[in-house]
Amino acid sequence: MPTGRTALLAGASGLVGRYVLDQLLGTPDYARVVALVRRPLEVEHPKLVEIVASFDALDQLPEPLRGDDAFCCLGTTMKRAGSREAFRAVDHGAVLAFAWAAQRGGAKRFFTVSAMGANAESRVFYNRVKGETEEALGVLGFEALGIFRPGLLRGPREEYRFGERLGVAVLALADPLLVGSWRRYRPVHAAVVARAMVRTSFGQARGVLTFGSDEIQDLGRAGGVG
Repeated sequence: MPTGRTALLAGASGLVGRYVLDQLLGTPDYARVVALVRRPLEVEHPKLVEIVASFDALDQLPEPLRGDDAFCCLGTTMKRAGSREAFRAVDHGAVLAFAWAAQRGGAKRFFTVSAMGANAESRVFYNRVKGETEEALGVLGFEALGIFRPGLLRGPREEYRFGERLGVAVLALADPLLVGSWRRYRPVHAAVVARAMVRTSFGQARGVLTFGSDEIQDLGRAGGVG
């Protein structure tokens, strides 16, 4: 892959996004990492450029988001959002706004975190929004669209989620039994998702590529974190 490439990143302060940022800053495949943030990050690196902006006003940026590949780790929860409308504004509206801005700036490939069960026809609101977002991204016509659908995520969160922690604990106990087609239900660490996303960008990815949780674990496997 040619040197001097630029990666665009949205959601750098989130659970998966923090690890994606570390991966991008640590690889020589990208000479520059532009992080679109709502507030400054507590990170300093010679490759890192931060742009503080609102995702509902990206068309008002003084300069286009110039980049080659875009990585999207935006997402919230119903509890944090407070309403269905607010949830959709982040998981659908902000994701598409970033995709449009990245495409206008020259990005040819887009890699995004979705969720297991994403389906535009789902009766479950969360899964339906995720599915609708995937479909909308597909219409944009990126040379490559990488969609990563992890199951329950492990890793340090800023907010406490009792239900999710309980689910992870239960599945961790059942992990030895989750084999074959059940393997996709194993909890996956956010660092593994991040490695899978960035490693996919190293190849000549083309078309729409959808990775289930088990595929993410295979692609992002490394010593130390599983």
